[in-house]
Amino acid sequence: MINKDSLSPEAREVLRAIISRRGLLAGAGSVSAAALLAACGSKSKSATSAGASADANTIRWANWTLYLDYDSKTKTYPTVENFTKTTGLKVDYREDINDNDEFYGKVSGQLKLKQDIGYDIVTLTDWMAAQWIRLGYVQKFDADKIPNKVNILDSLANIGYDKGRNYSLTWQTIMAGFSWNKEKLPQGIHSLDQLFAPANKGKVEVLSEMRDTMGIIMSYQGADITKFTEDQFMNAIDYLQKKINDGFIRQVKGNDYKEDLLSGDAIAVIGWSGDTFQLAAENNDKFGFAVPDSGGTISSDNFMIPVTSENKENAEKLINYYYDPAIFAQVAAYVNYIAPVKGAQAEMEKIDPKLAKSTLIFPDATMLSKVKVFRSLTPAEQTKFSTAFQKAIGN
Repeated sequence: MINKDSLSPEAREVLRAIISRRGLLAGAGSVSAAALLAACGSKSKSATSAGASADANTIRWANWTLYLDYDSKTKTYPTVENFTKTTGLKVDYREDINDNDEFYGKVSGQLKLKQDIGYDIVTLTDWMAAQWIRLGYVQKFDADKIPNKVNILDSLANIGYDKGRNYSLTWQTIMAGFSWNKEKLPQGIHSLDQLFAPANKGKVEVLSEMRDTMGIIMSYQGADITKFTEDQFMNAIDYLQKKINDGFIRQVKGNDYKEDLLSGDAIAVIGWSGDTFQLAAENNDKFGFAVPDSGGTISSDNFMIPVTSENKENAEKLINYYYDPAIFAQVAAYVNYIAPVKGAQAEMEKIDPKLAKSTLIFPDATMLSKVKVFRSLTPAEQTKFSTAFQKAIGN
């Protein structure tokens, strides 16, 4: 049995939360994941026919792909449809986030000028969420308008960059590791040495999310990603650069790496656990996932309301809606990441309790013992490290 005291503080907190709600993270059960190909084939899929223009009765939400329950037969998002039916408010839901830096690059100019960026809700990863909060780019929640906020897991309720969760609420928690095509690599991938084996040359992809790719490389090199030095980071950059120059890495990609796994252009990647579960579910268990033996990363994506939105009250209604345990259980049944909402366990068990045993949607102690949160960077480090990473990947 894993000694909990040996885990990283972040992994230990997540583990406690999961153990206290056994069975919470059921899988795609009654909600078909057949939307996968449709989702992968579209960069932006709207839940309504609404455009990007501001409308008080329409909530514009930017999110990642495969990150909300979807019915491929009706081509709708069931929980969104229910929200509209019960509130009369429409949701213009768009899969417009492929990479945190890429998305920020598209809206940063408007944010600085306090001009409408086209969204009332964005769903960004911890480090980027922290940056938006620090720069004053998000609005403070009205606690009275989000009473379901009390349902957030205790381990996520009081994080460093947003004490008391006044500006952000967790949407999903994510693990990064190795994903691979089981037909091509039946032995699996458990280390960077296996990922970059000669036979895989030119068929490997890594994430453009710097913290996930660099976190996995640094852990392989023996660094503790919760307290690494600049030298350790730059050593990992050198490693990445060499693998790119030598032709092992075909591309550095955001969330759309899934398309290359499906097409066969890539046979192994540094990717995310929930994506792999969905790919496997729709493709006869063709894809596998593992946290690297040397360590993976764990992080969260978060609801936030941009300072440029004039539809804050309705955005808060939508956030509150998804923090209802029964509603979130429907989402988790499709998305398959670690759920942040208390009370969803009983609701999830009604959907498909058997899938609660999957370590991709219900990480066990062994898996969680190997994941850590990439440490916070100072503004100067963020600039220096990001510049080094972008240079290495050819940007």
